[in-house]
Amino acid sequence: MRYASGGRDGAAADDLDSASSTPLHPAAREVLLAALDAGYADPRRLHGPARNARLMLDNAREVVATTLGVRPDEVTFTPSGTHAVHLGLLGLLGGRRRLGRTVVHTAVEHSAVRHAVDWSGAPSLEVPVERTGRVRPDDVWAAVTGAADPVAVVAVQSANHEVGTVQPVADIAAGLDDVPLFMDACASMGHLALPDGWSAAAGSAHKWGGPAGVGVLVVRKGARWRHPFPVDDRADERGTGFENVPAALAAAAALRAVVDERDEAGARQHALVARIRERVAAEVPDVEVVGDPDRRLPHLVTFSCLYVDGEALVTGLDQRGYGVASGSACTSSTLAPSHVLEAMGVLTHGNVRVSVHRDTTAEQVEGFLDALPRVVAGIRAELGDLP
Repeated sequence: MRYASGGRDGAAADDLDSASSTPLHPAAREVLLAALDAGYADPRRLHGPARNARLMLDNAREVVATTLGVRPDEVTFTPSGTHAVHLGLLGLLGGRRRLGRTVVHTAVEHSAVRHAVDWSGAPSLEVPVERTGRVRPDDVWAAVTGAADPVAVVAVQSANHEVGTVQPVADIAAGLDDVPLFMDACASMGHLALPDGWSAAAGSAHKWGGPAGVGVLVVRKGARWRHPFPVDDRADERGTGFENVPAALAAAAALRAVVDERDEAGARQHALVARIRERVAAEVPDVEVVGDPDRRLPHLVTFSCLYVDGEALVTGLDQRGYGVASGSACTSSTLAPSHVLEAMGVLTHGNVRVSVHRDTTAEQVEGFLDALPRVVAGIRAELGDLP
Protein backbone atom coordinates (compact mmCIF):
# COMPACT_ATOMS: atom_id res chain seq x y z
CA MET A 1 0.00 0.00 0.00
CA ARG A 2 1.35 3.41 -0.98
CA TYR A 3 0.80 6.72 0.81
CA ALA A 4 1.27 10.27 -0.39
CA SER A 5 3.97 12.23 1.36
CA GLY A 6 4.37 15.92 1.96
CA GLY A 7 7.15 18.34 1.19
CA ARG A 8 10.63 18.86 2.61
CA ASP A 9 12.22 15.93 0.77
CA GLY A 10 9.28 13.58 1.26
CA ALA A 11 8.83 14.18 4.98
CA ALA A 12 5.27 14.15 6.28
CA ALA A 13 3.69 17.58 6.04
CA ASP A 14 2.90 19.59 9.17
CA ASP A 15 -0.88 19.30 9.29
CA LEU A 16 -2.39 22.77 9.65
CA ASP A 17 -5.82 21.64 8.44
CA SER A 18 -7.27 20.14 11.61
CA ALA A 19 -10.61 21.90 11.04
CA SER A 20 -11.21 19.40 8.22
CA SER A 21 -10.18 16.43 10.35
CA THR A 22 -7.92 16.23 13.35
CA PRO A 23 -5.56 13.38 14.32
CA LEU A 24 -7.02 10.64 16.48
CA HIS A 25 -6.73 11.52 20.16
CA PRO A 26 -4.60 9.05 22.13
CA ALA A 27 -7.59 8.34 24.40
CA ALA A 28 -9.69 7.45 21.36
CA ARG A 29 -6.99 5.19 19.91
CA GLU A 30 -6.63 3.25 23.14
CA VAL A 31 -10.39 2.75 23.55
CA LEU A 32 -10.94 1.92 19.88
CA LEU A 33 -8.35 -0.84 19.84
CA ALA A 34 -9.77 -2.36 23.01
CA ALA A 35 -13.38 -2.09 21.79
CA LEU A 36 -12.83 -3.68 18.37
CA ASP A 37 -12.78 -7.17 19.85
CA ALA A 38 -15.70 -6.69 22.24
CA GLY A 39 -18.05 -4.36 20.39
CA TYR A 40 -18.76 -6.20 17.16
CA ALA A 41 -22.15 -7.72 18.06
CA ASP A 42 -25.63 -6.34 17.37
CA PRO A 43 -26.65 -4.38 20.49
CA ARG A 44 -30.32 -5.28 19.86
CA ARG A 45 -29.81 -8.99 20.51
CA LEU A 46 -30.03 -10.79 23.85
CA HIS A 47 -26.97 -13.05 23.87
CA GLY A 48 -23.81 -12.26 25.81
CA PRO A 49 -21.74 -10.54 23.10
CA ALA A 50 -24.76 -8.44 22.13
CA ARG A 51 -25.34 -7.38 25.74
CA ASN A 52 -21.69 -6.36 25.93
CA ALA A 53 -22.07 -4.27 22.79
CA ARG A 54 -25.24 -2.64 24.12
CA LEU A 55 -23.49 -1.83 27.39
CA MET A 56 -20.64 -0.22 25.47
CA LEU A 57 -23.05 1.81 23.34
CA ASP A 58 -25.00 2.96 26.38
CA ASN A 59 -21.73 3.88 28.08
CA ALA A 60 -20.66 5.95 25.06
CA ARG A 61 -23.99 7.75 25.07
CA GLU A 62 -23.71 8.43 28.81
CA VAL A 63 -20.19 9.85 28.45
CA VAL A 64 -21.17 12.14 25.57
CA ALA A 65 -24.26 13.33 27.42
CA THR A 66 -22.38 14.06 30.63
CA THR A 67 -19.60 15.83 28.76
CA LEU A 68 -22.02 18.02 26.80
CA GLY A 69 -24.37 18.65 29.73
CA VAL A 70 -27.42 16.96 28.19
CA ARG A 71 -29.51 13.84 28.91
CA PRO A 72 -28.39 10.41 27.62
CA ASP A 73 -31.74 9.84 25.93
CA GLU A 74 -31.18 13.06 23.95
CA VAL A 75 -28.01 11.69 22.29
CA THR A 76 -27.98 9.69 19.05
CA PHE A 77 -24.90 8.42 17.21
CA THR A 78 -25.07 8.87 13.44
CA PRO A 79 -22.81 7.78 10.54
CA SER A 80 -21.38 11.30 10.14
CA GLY A 81 -21.71 14.91 11.22
CA THR A 82 -23.41 15.67 7.91
CA HIS A 83 -26.05 13.02 8.62
CA ALA A 84 -26.55 14.47 12.10
CA VAL A 85 -27.11 17.91 10.54
CA HIS A 86 -29.66 16.52 8.09
CA LEU A 87 -31.49 14.55 10.79
CA GLY A 88 -31.54 17.43 13.24
CA LEU A 89 -32.69 20.17 10.89
CA LEU A 90 -35.14 18.13 8.82
CA GLY A 91 -36.52 16.45 11.93
CA LEU A 92 -37.39 19.80 13.50
CA LEU A 93 -38.86 20.93 10.19
CA GLY A 94 -41.01 17.80 10.03
CA GLY A 95 -42.12 18.19 13.61
CA ARG A 96 -43.43 21.65 12.87
CA ARG A 97 -45.03 21.01 9.50
CA ARG A 98 -48.54 21.79 10.77
CA LEU A 99 -47.36 25.10 12.20
CA GLY A 100 -45.08 26.37 9.44
CA ARG A 101 -42.74 25.40 6.60
CA THR A 102 -40.23 28.24 6.24
CA VAL A 103 -36.61 27.79 7.30
CA VAL A 104 -34.62 30.86 8.36
CA HIS A 105 -30.86 30.39 8.27
CA THR A 106 -27.73 32.53 8.26
CA ALA A 107 -25.87 33.21 5.03
CA VAL A 108 -22.77 31.44 6.36
CA GLU A 109 -24.24 28.05 7.27
CA HIS A 110 -22.36 24.94 6.17
CA SER A 111 -23.38 23.37 2.87
CA ALA A 112 -24.92 20.47 4.82
CA VAL A 113 -27.56 22.87 6.15
CA ARG A 114 -28.08 24.58 2.80
CA HIS A 115 -28.41 21.27 0.95
CA ALA A 116 -30.87 19.93 3.52
CA VAL A 117 -33.06 23.00 3.09
CA ASP A 118 -32.92 22.72 -0.70
CA TRP A 119 -33.75 19.00 -0.55
CA SER A 120 -36.74 19.60 1.70
CA GLY A 121 -38.34 22.00 -0.78
CA ALA A 122 -39.28 24.29 2.10
CA PRO A 123 -39.29 28.06 1.58
CA SER A 124 -36.20 29.63 3.10
CA LEU A 125 -34.92 33.03 4.14
CA GLU A 126 -31.20 33.79 4.33
CA VAL A 127 -30.07 36.25 6.99
CA PRO A 128 -27.01 38.39 6.14
CA VAL A 129 -23.97 38.63 8.39
CA GLU A 130 -21.56 41.37 9.36
CA ARG A 131 -18.10 41.61 7.83
CA THR A 132 -16.73 39.54 10.72
CA GLY A 133 -19.13 36.72 9.81
CA ARG A 134 -21.33 37.31 12.84
CA VAL A 135 -25.11 37.43 12.47
CA ARG A 136 -27.06 40.04 14.41
CA PRO A 137 -29.90 38.69 16.56
CA ASP A 138 -32.13 41.56 15.47
CA ASP A 139 -31.72 40.50 11.83
CA VAL A 140 -32.73 36.93 12.63
CA TRP A 141 -35.76 38.04 14.60
CA ALA A 142 -36.77 40.43 11.81
CA ALA A 143 -36.58 37.59 9.28
CA VAL A 144 -38.78 35.40 11.47
CA THR A 145 -41.43 38.04 12.11
CA GLY A 146 -41.36 39.33 8.54
CA ALA A 147 -41.63 35.95 6.79
CA ALA A 148 -44.55 35.62 4.40
CA ASP A 149 -45.28 32.11 5.71
CA PRO A 150 -44.93 30.89 9.31
CA VAL A 151 -41.37 29.89 10.25
CA ALA A 152 -40.87 26.25 11.21
CA VAL A 153 -37.22 26.35 12.30
CA VAL A 154 -34.23 28.69 12.53
CA ALA A 155 -30.73 27.38 11.75
CA VAL A 156 -27.75 29.14 13.34
CA GLN A 157 -24.33 27.52 13.61
CA SER A 158 -22.51 27.71 16.93
CA ALA A 159 -19.31 28.86 15.21
CA ASN A 160 -18.31 29.19 11.60
CA HIS A 161 -16.39 26.27 10.16
CA GLU A 162 -14.41 28.47 7.82
CA VAL A 163 -13.51 31.70 9.63
CA GLY A 164 -14.09 30.67 13.25
CA THR A 165 -16.53 33.42 14.23
CA VAL A 166 -18.73 32.41 17.17
CA GLN A 167 -22.44 33.15 16.74
CA PRO A 168 -24.72 34.56 19.49
CA VAL A 169 -26.90 31.45 19.58
CA ALA A 170 -28.28 31.92 23.08
CA ASP A 171 -29.19 35.56 22.43
CA ILE A 172 -30.96 34.63 19.19
CA ALA A 173 -32.85 31.75 20.80
CA ALA A 174 -34.06 33.97 23.63
CA GLY A 175 -36.06 36.06 21.14
CA LEU A 176 -37.60 33.26 19.09
CA ASP A 177 -40.53 32.42 21.40
CA ASP A 178 -41.72 28.94 20.36
CA VAL A 179 -39.74 28.66 17.09
CA PRO A 180 -37.06 25.96 17.54
CA LEU A 181 -33.41 26.63 16.75
CA PHE A 182 -31.20 24.06 15.05
CA MET A 183 -27.49 24.46 15.79
CA ASP A 184 -24.74 23.00 13.63
CA ALA A 185 -22.01 22.55 16.25
CA CYS A 186 -19.68 20.41 14.12
CA ALA A 187 -16.95 23.05 14.12
CA SER A 188 -17.14 23.82 17.83
CA MET A 189 -18.23 20.70 19.73
CA GLY A 190 -15.42 19.78 22.08
CA HIS A 191 -13.58 23.06 21.45
CA LEU A 192 -16.17 25.27 23.16
CA ALA A 193 -18.96 24.69 25.65
CA LEU A 194 -22.37 24.48 24.01
CA PRO A 195 -24.50 27.62 24.35
CA ASP A 196 -28.09 27.59 25.61
CA GLY A 197 -31.37 27.83 23.76
CA TRP A 198 -31.18 25.29 20.91
CA SER A 199 -33.64 22.46 20.27
CA ALA A 200 -31.36 20.17 18.25
CA ALA A 201 -27.61 20.19 17.60
CA ALA A 202 -25.14 18.22 15.52
CA GLY A 203 -21.48 17.35 16.04
CA SER A 204 -18.76 15.41 14.20
CA ALA A 205 -16.30 13.20 16.06
CA HIS A 206 -13.36 13.45 13.67
CA LYS A 207 -13.23 17.20 14.32
CA TRP A 208 -12.54 16.72 18.05
CA GLY A 209 -10.12 13.80 17.80
CA GLY A 210 -12.53 10.88 17.50
CA PRO A 211 -12.65 8.46 14.58
CA ALA A 212 -14.22 9.46 11.28
CA GLY A 213 -17.67 8.07 10.54
CA VAL A 214 -19.28 9.08 13.84
CA GLY A 215 -21.66 11.98 14.20
CA VAL A 216 -23.64 13.09 17.23
CA LEU A 217 -27.22 14.33 17.12
CA VAL A 218 -28.70 15.86 20.26
CA VAL A 219 -32.45 16.51 20.35
CA ARG A 220 -33.64 18.19 23.54
CA LYS A 221 -36.43 16.62 25.51
CA GLY A 222 -39.75 18.19 24.53
CA ALA A 223 -38.61 19.36 21.10
CA ARG A 224 -41.03 18.59 18.29
CA TRP A 225 -38.95 16.29 16.11
CA ARG A 226 -40.19 13.87 13.45
CA HIS A 227 -37.93 11.41 11.63
CA PRO A 228 -37.46 12.81 8.11
CA PHE A 229 -36.25 9.54 6.55
CA PRO A 230 -37.55 5.95 6.51
CA VAL A 231 -37.47 4.74 10.10
CA ASP A 232 -35.30 1.84 11.24
CA ASP A 233 -35.97 -0.70 13.97
CA ARG A 234 -32.96 0.28 16.05
CA ALA A 235 -33.09 0.71 19.82
CA ASP A 236 -32.68 4.47 19.31
CA GLU A 237 -35.69 5.70 17.32
CA ARG A 238 -33.62 8.51 15.79
CA GLY A 239 -30.82 6.19 14.69
CA THR A 240 -30.36 4.68 11.26
CA GLY A 241 -28.55 1.43 10.51
CA PHE A 242 -26.14 -0.71 12.49
CA GLU A 243 -24.24 1.32 15.07
CA ASN A 244 -20.45 1.34 14.93
CA VAL A 245 -20.11 0.58 18.63
CA PRO A 246 -16.28 0.67 18.91
CA ALA A 247 -16.11 3.96 17.02
CA ALA A 248 -18.89 5.51 19.12
CA LEU A 249 -17.07 4.52 22.31
CA ALA A 250 -13.79 5.94 20.99
CA ALA A 251 -15.55 9.16 19.98
CA ALA A 252 -16.94 9.50 23.49
CA ALA A 253 -13.52 8.91 25.03
CA ALA A 254 -11.95 11.54 22.79
CA LEU A 255 -14.69 14.07 23.57
CA ARG A 256 -14.26 13.63 27.30
CA ALA A 257 -10.47 13.92 27.02
CA VAL A 258 -10.65 17.00 24.79
CA VAL A 259 -13.08 18.75 27.13
CA ASP A 260 -10.89 17.89 30.13
CA GLU A 261 -7.94 19.48 28.31
CA ARG A 262 -9.95 22.35 26.84
CA ASP A 263 -8.86 25.22 29.07
CA GLU A 264 -5.14 24.58 28.63
CA ALA A 265 -5.26 23.48 24.99
CA GLY A 266 -7.69 26.23 24.00
CA ALA A 267 -5.51 28.95 25.49
CA ARG A 268 -2.43 27.59 23.71
CA GLN A 269 -4.23 27.25 20.38
CA HIS A 270 -5.78 30.71 20.74
CA ALA A 271 -2.30 32.16 21.20
CA LEU A 272 -0.95 30.30 18.15
CA VAL A 273 -3.80 31.59 15.99
CA ALA A 274 -3.32 35.11 17.33
CA ARG A 275 0.32 34.85 16.27
CA ILE A 276 -0.73 33.77 12.78
CA ARG A 277 -3.19 36.66 12.50
CA GLU A 278 -0.52 39.12 13.64
CA ARG A 279 2.34 37.99 11.42
CA VAL A 280 0.26 37.39 8.29
CA ALA A 281 -1.23 40.89 8.47
CA ALA A 282 2.21 42.43 9.07
CA GLU A 283 4.37 40.44 6.66
CA VAL A 284 2.24 39.53 3.64
CA PRO A 285 1.34 42.47 1.35
CA ASP A 286 -2.24 42.81 0.07
CA VAL A 287 -3.71 40.30 2.50
CA GLU A 288 -6.99 40.32 4.40
CA VAL A 289 -7.29 38.34 7.65
CA VAL A 290 -10.98 37.60 8.13
CA GLY A 291 -13.34 36.56 10.92
CA ASP A 292 -13.85 38.00 14.38
CA PRO A 293 -10.43 38.47 16.02
CA ASP A 294 -11.76 37.80 19.53
CA ARG A 295 -15.11 35.96 19.48
CA ARG A 296 -13.80 32.97 17.56
CA LEU A 297 -12.88 29.33 17.72
CA PRO A 298 -9.46 28.95 19.33
CA HIS A 299 -7.89 26.81 16.63
CA LEU A 300 -8.51 28.29 13.17
CA VAL A 301 -8.03 31.40 11.07
CA THR A 302 -8.61 32.30 7.43
CA PHE A 303 -6.91 34.94 5.32
CA SER A 304 -7.10 35.90 1.65
CA CYS A 305 -4.21 37.03 -0.55
CA LEU A 306 -4.83 39.34 -3.49
CA TYR A 307 -3.37 38.27 -6.87
CA VAL A 308 -2.85 34.70 -5.68
CA ASP A 309 -4.62 31.54 -6.78
CA GLY A 310 -5.73 29.45 -3.81
CA GLU A 311 -4.79 26.14 -5.41
CA ALA A 312 -1.30 27.41 -6.23
CA LEU A 313 -0.92 28.63 -2.66
CA VAL A 314 -1.95 25.27 -1.18
CA THR A 315 0.42 23.45 -3.55
CA GLY A 316 3.32 25.78 -2.81
CA LEU A 317 2.90 25.43 0.93
CA ASP A 318 2.50 21.66 0.66
CA GLN A 319 5.80 21.46 -1.22
CA ARG A 320 7.38 23.15 1.78
CA GLY A 321 5.73 20.72 4.18
CA TYR A 322 2.67 22.63 5.36
CA GLY A 323 -0.83 21.26 4.79
CA VAL A 324 -3.54 23.94 4.67
CA ALA A 325 -7.00 24.31 3.12
CA SER A 326 -8.30 26.68 0.45
CA GLY A 327 -11.53 27.29 -1.44
CA SER A 328 -14.85 26.83 0.28
CA ALA A 329 -14.49 24.71 3.40
CA CYS A 330 -17.68 22.95 2.29
CA THR A 331 -16.63 22.21 -1.28
CA SER A 332 -12.85 22.29 -1.14
CA SER A 333 -12.54 19.51 -3.71
CA THR A 334 -13.72 21.96 -6.36
CA LEU A 335 -11.89 24.99 -4.95
CA ALA A 336 -15.13 26.90 -5.57
CA PRO A 337 -15.31 30.46 -4.25
CA SER A 338 -16.46 30.38 -0.66
CA HIS A 339 -20.10 31.35 -0.07
CA VAL A 340 -19.06 32.19 3.49
CA LEU A 341 -16.50 34.77 2.38
CA GLU A 342 -18.91 36.11 -0.26
CA ALA A 343 -21.58 36.60 2.40
CA MET A 344 -19.09 38.46 4.58
CA GLY A 345 -18.14 40.78 1.72
CA VAL A 346 -14.43 39.95 1.90
CA LEU A 347 -11.92 38.72 -0.66
CA THR A 348 -12.99 35.25 -1.83
CA HIS A 349 -9.98 34.08 -3.88
CA GLY A 350 -6.47 33.25 -2.78
CA ASN A 351 -7.77 32.26 0.62
CA VAL A 352 -6.13 29.93 3.12
CA ARG A 353 -7.64 28.35 6.22
CA VAL A 354 -5.10 27.38 8.85
CA SER A 355 -6.20 25.25 11.80
CA VAL A 356 -4.02 23.87 14.56
CA HIS A 357 -4.55 20.74 16.68
CA ARG A 358 -3.52 19.62 20.16
CA ASP A 359 0.02 18.68 19.08
CA THR A 360 0.79 21.69 16.88
CA THR A 361 3.86 23.49 18.17
CA ALA A 362 4.95 27.10 18.13
CA GLU A 363 7.94 26.03 16.04
CA GLN A 364 5.68 24.58 13.36
CA VAL A 365 3.60 27.74 13.27
CA GLU A 366 6.66 29.97 13.05
CA GLY A 367 8.07 27.79 10.25
CA PHE A 368 4.82 28.15 8.34
CA LEU A 369 4.83 31.91 8.85
CA ASP A 370 8.42 32.12 7.62
CA ALA A 371 7.55 30.17 4.46
CA LEU A 372 4.26 31.90 3.63
CA PRO A 373 5.57 35.31 2.40
CA ARG A 374 8.09 33.60 0.11
CA VAL A 375 5.42 31.33 -1.38
CA VAL A 376 3.03 34.23 -1.96
CA ALA A 377 5.80 36.37 -3.48
CA GLY A 378 6.83 33.51 -5.78
CA ILE A 379 3.31 33.02 -7.10
CA ARG A 380 2.86 36.72 -7.68
CA ALA A 381 6.20 36.94 -9.45
CA GLU A 382 5.02 34.34 -11.97
CA LEU A 383 2.08 36.61 -12.82
CA GLY A 384 4.40 39.41 -13.91
CA ASP A 385 3.46 43.08 -13.45
CA LEU A 386 0.48 43.45 -11.13
CA PRO A 387 -1.85 46.45 -10.93
